[in-house]
Amino acid sequence: MKKILALHTGGTISMQTDNQGSVSSSSHNPMASLSTPLDTIQVVSVDFLNLPSPHIRLEHMMALYQEIKRQADEFDGFVITHGTDTLEETAYFLDTMAIPQKPIVITGAMRSSNDLGSDGVYNYLTALRVASDEKAADKGVLLVMNDEIHAAKYVTKTHTTNVSTFQTPTHGPLGLVTKREILFFKTAEPRVRFDLSEIAGTIPIIKAFADMETILLDSLNPGKLSGLVIEALGAGNLPPSILPAIHRLLAAGIPIVLVSRCFNGIAEPVYAYQGGGIQLEQEGILFVKELNAQKARIKLLIALNAGLKDQELTDYIQG
Repeated sequence: MKKILALHTGGTISMQTDNQGSVSSSSHNPMASLSTPLDTIQVVSVDFLNLPSPHIRLEHMMALYQEIKRQADEFDGFVITHGTDTLEETAYFLDTMAIPQKPIVITGAMRSSNDLGSDGVYNYLTALRVASDEKAADKGVLLVMNDEIHAAKYVTKTHTTNVSTFQTPTHGPLGLVTKREILFFKTAEPRVRFDLSEIAGTIPIIKAFADMETILLDSLNPGKLSGLVIEALGAGNLPPSILPAIHRLLAAGIPIVLVSRCFNGIAEPVYAYQGGGIQLEQEGILFVKELNAQKARIKLLIALNAGLKDQELTDYIQG
């Protein structure tokens, strides 16, 4: 019998809807007291946190990592229930830590526990099934919702309310959950992992747009910044109007990471005009190939807290 540790952190999966349609937290998490019909799994449930996911901070992600690491020898797999708004960030953070080579699954719900058609119980039980499957071991952190298995590195929330909100652009899911089987079609690529005990730093995200002014960049104090993430246009281009502000930050030693604001595709230096990706790369801006801005922020934070700098930092961010 597989022994699974379920760490509940709050979110819609644990919330209830009132008569006016408002969704809010309560002291009782229905997932923590759910009796699983899966007779091959022993589940130990812990109310680890009780937070809406917009309240999740880096310190909470670190606490989850430390708990998984502490319990690694006691359990065969782990399930984390989480609110969906920042679920992908927690999943990516954990996936970049030195997690044990055991199934680690994160799940949530788009409908609260007393909503018509609530998806929480089903997603939770499906996540337990995946976490108890040996094929899920050493694949990094997996997101399991709506009968799909996604890699933490690439998955993102794509719809505000739909139950199929979590998708993996470009790649598609790693696998599927059927009534009888857990099917994997792909394997998550190897990752560089870090064993950190704390994480800190300030890395804002700024989105590029047509006829962009420099007011946001000018308001940044380099002395209080650890780095900057820019959601660039297309394959990785910026309006020339903001280049002087970018140059000031680079001259102050601020690492700047660039991703595309596009939903699909890869950011890479292709265009040679002013503000084009080729110029940006030559000036020291780092391109992240397939992460969205929120994950690129976490990647840069982790790298800086791990002490990476100069070429080592460049190789990791752009690798």
